[in-house]
Amino acid sequence: MTEELIIKLIIDSLAMILKITLPILIVGLIVGLIVGIFQATTQIQEMTLSFIPKIIAIFLVIFIMGQWMLTILVEFVRELLNLIPTLG
Repeated sequence: MTEELIIKLIIDSLAMILKITLPILIVGLIVGLIVGIFQATTQIQEMTLSFIPKIIAIFLVIFIMGQWMLTILVEFVRELLNLIPTLG
């Protein structure tokens, strides 16, 4: 196993992680920003008001994009498994 292969695997792993998590993080950020603006304008400082909408939005994103995320993960694992015979 060469250093170039290890570096390529690390870079591919990080790219796959970013691809899978970015939609979830972006939706969480946008919903949190909207709720924060709403709380600032109405001066309501309830903790559950900021937590519940983000959780619901994140679950919706996972529900809607879950198949796409799983496809990316399965393709990556297939590539890793195909590399095993070349290492010996």
